[in-house]
Amino acid sequence: MIRHIVMFDVDADTAEDRNAKITEAAVRLEKLVGVVPGLRSMTVGANSVDIDGNFDFALVADFDDADALAVYATHPAHVEVSTFIGTFKTRRAAIDFEI
Repeated sequence: MIRHIVMFDVDADTAEDRNAKITEAAVRLEKLVGVVPGLRSMTVGANSVDIDGNFDFALVADFDDADALAVYATHPAHVEVSTFIGTFKTRRAAIDFEI
């Protein structure tokens, strides 16, 4: 199994705007489970400890294997969500590892 972790920073004028964008991203991302083959789980959470340098939100997704992660990367439903997040993300970091 592959664990995929991605962290994002959000461009927002207010905390309310940032939270609304994160909430919408979370809803859209978590709906991918059952749509993208090989995606076993998806958890999305906003940063809850205000430490300088922390990202605004992150996702943790588990995939059957590296091939399933590759399918996810180009799946139209994921591309749609990724495009949405791209409208407000300012920074992204990711890591994938076997569990």
